[in-house]
Amino acid sequence: MYKIPEVILTINCGSSTIKYQLFTTDVREVVAKGMVSRIGEPGSTVEQEARGRQFRQERPVPSHHQAFEAAVEFLLHPEHGAIRALEEIEAVGHRAVHGGDLFFESTLITDEVVEKLEELVPLAPLHNPPNLVGIREARALLPGVPHVAAFDTSFHQTMPPKAYVYPLPYDYYLKHRVRRYGFHGTSCRYVSRRAAEMLGRPASELKTVVCHLGNGVTMAAVREGRSVDTSIGFATFSGVMMGTRSGDIDPGLIFYLYRRLGMSPEAIENVLYKESGLLGVSGVSNDMRVIEERARAGDERCRLAMEMFAYMVKKYVGAYAAAMGGIDALVFTAGIGENSPESRGLVCAGLGFLGIELDPAANDLARGREAIIGRPGGRTAVLVVPTNEEKMIALDTMRLAGLGKNAG
Repeated sequence: MYKIPEVILTINCGSSTIKYQLFTTDVREVVAKGMVSRIGEPGSTVEQEARGRQFRQERPVPSHHQAFEAAVEFLLHPEHGAIRALEEIEAVGHRAVHGGDLFFESTLITDEVVEKLEELVPLAPLHNPPNLVGIREARALLPGVPHVAAFDTSFHQTMPPKAYVYPLPYDYYLKHRVRRYGFHGTSCRYVSRRAAEMLGRPASELKTVVCHLGNGVTMAAVREGRSVDTSIGFATFSGVMMGTRSGDIDPGLIFYLYRRLGMSPEAIENVLYKESGLLGVSGVSNDMRVIEERARAGDERCRLAMEMFAYMVKKYVGAYAAAMGGIDALVFTAGIGENSPESRGLVCAGLGFLGIELDPAANDLARGREAIIGRPGGRTAVLVVPTNEEKMIALDTMRLAGLGKNAG
């Protein structure tokens, strides 16, 4: 009879998607992973990989409650599942996007924590509500085990005030929590630690710039293992241009669009979040793979989108090297960072003065796997580290739940 060790469940609950993984309690092995997608929409699906087998099913999933029921059904499936009973789940880790200035690290979830998360909904109206749905559903389903929230913002709470306070009237910060928060912190924490391990050096000795380059983009300055600055601020569209988000713009443009073009605040918000970035400049796609292909075929706007993207990343690399007084490692992660040698090459071109020089062959081969891609003997290490937010959540859950002595 197949026997699986007790497991940790991680949950990433979005507005229309639930992603989940099962880890052994030492966090050394993923025994199952799955996703329920298009919740409440036509064409919803449930898919899972477990025991080396993949299983996918199209079925109506009208709500998050039904989505959790479907995920549990798949996990317990006698042929395609991974566990025989829910009692094998020892703890649950939840991705929580916004912890505001209330949560500086991952935390055990209590009723009081849920109340505080509800207070923070105005800071992340698109993200925190589905996160809360996931927490409520999972706690109802598994009431007898520890639940842990790992916050995207918490890693960046080590920033000094000079990095997170905006130059607005100070009362906005004191009374309304208007400040830089940063996101993708779980990813930045994982890859900065993993990069140090790959280099055989303590994270406490390194000045690292993390480039989390995907449909969402975060640049982070990590000094001695702690975030000291990051590109995304209060909302989620500042910093580098993203798939559909603008990145840094002159705020005066918002007033121009409102007064001159008669656009409503809602319409402007939609443009900045959903019609800008790579999509807006290229006019073709928010997917860098498509843009690169079109640029190679001679599409000038796609070439411009690629160059703008790399230029904005490059400027943050230089700025963060200046902020930290140097740079020891440049780390690329997430969809574009892990899989686009061309984008990495454009970013690193001309950064030799910082000791950043690519090995072209190593860069070209590094697609979706760990690699050191800097020139051998170069002053600054350049690495590709695939992000693993789920593992970081599982490690935090294992620690806070008091499980596993020898975590991977």
